[in-house]
Amino acid sequence: MSVYHILCYFAAVAVLMAYINAKIGKFQTTIAITAGAMLLSLLLVFTGRVHLLEFKALATHLINQIDFKDFLLEGILGFLLFAGAINIRLANLKDQKWEITVLALLATLFSTFFIGWVFYGFCQLIGLPLDLVYCLLFGALISPTDPIAVLAIVKKLHAPKRIATQIEGESLFNDGFGLVIFVTLFTIAFGNVTPTATSVSLLFLREAVGGIVYGAVLGYLFHHLIRHTEDESMELLLTLLIPSAGYALAIWLAVSGPLAMVVSGIIIGNWTRHSGFSHGTQTTLDNFWELIDEFLNCILFLLIGLLMLTFTFHREDWILMAFAIPLVLAGRYMSVKLSYLGFNRFRDYNPMSVSILTWGGLRGGLAMAMAMSVPAGIMVLPNKHIDVREIMLVMTYAVVVFSILVQGSSITPLIEKAKRLETKPGPAK
Repeated sequence: MSVYHILCYFAAVAVLMAYINAKIGKFQTTIAITAGAMLLSLLLVFTGRVHLLEFKALATHLINQIDFKDFLLEGILGFLLFAGAINIRLANLKDQKWEITVLALLATLFSTFFIGWVFYGFCQLIGLPLDLVYCLLFGALISPTDPIAVLAIVKKLHAPKRIATQIEGESLFNDGFGLVIFVTLFTIAFGNVTPTATSVSLLFLREAVGGIVYGAVLGYLFHHLIRHTEDESMELLLTLLIPSAGYALAIWLAVSGPLAMVVSGIIIGNWTRHSGFSHGTQTTLDNFWELIDEFLNCILFLLIGLLMLTFTFHREDWILMAFAIPLVLAGRYMSVKLSYLGFNRFRDYNPMSVSILTWGGLRGGLAMAMAMSVPAGIMVLPNKHIDVREIMLVMTYAVVVFSILVQGSSITPLIEKAKRLETKPGPAK
């Protein structure tokens, strides 16, 4: 069976789950699909063990046919980020530019090293011989918030404007900086060349700055292409070229495709929306890209739930998974809290800001994709066949699932409280 056919069947299962949820469950779609996929995985495992149905091996084989890392990072990621970015309002970003910059850069860096050092100390406590560089690598891949998970869940809850702008803007822009940290630590851990300050700086300039510049050029080019056609169908088709061919070209140029999609999406969503599209396309643009976003998210979150079938869990894995969740939450809280100690010196904010940014800092497919890029075979406990990759995957999976199912489904009361506080008279929020 080809990968295309497998994805077609998975898409059918995901949409069916979404349909059932719309009729019965009424949960947020991505939460319902992830939970449904995990329940399906557990059912396959259970029926296989009691010899009722032997479908687990088949399901695992089908999932392994799909390279999750390439499917996300070199496939649908461009579409999902572009779809999210066209709804970001530039005026809101300008109002929160310094807050977003600090959260995306400094808070991510602090969280990376906090999680890495605490994780290393915990490994020493339980007698797990895991090197510090691998612990820091886990901190690097799990610290950036995932724009896909955030935009899929949080943006639809209509949080107060400043809070929504901070959490959405941070998740969209921290990819470039988070990637530099991850790639640098990855090179130290698995490469033959020791990174230098010069090489790290050049990497940042090429990936982050190069991605922003390339995205601006791409957005400007397609803005003028769209302006010079009156065909409404062609206008929408041109937007499809940005996250497809435009994203593929970013990979070839070795610049940050995610940042390029965010910048070009902001240009199309703020500039072209009002001065480039015909009147009919202005009204269908959001619906068109929302449909693409929903469809691809359905497949992505189904795969996240089914990935559990590909893991082999050991007793040590369960201990590390249980430890990873509070560790990542603590790192997130401290990085946000320290950022707000600085923010509050210049501006008043909603009292719920730190709580919402901490609990709403979701992780998703991007963290899983980075964890899957860790090479297999570097043994930590050879007698139990536990390697670095297994530890990274199970810990990341625990955080991602908790993030989507628990944090995503329980953040609504925090946002509702923030809305009530927003309406009360007092300092600007």
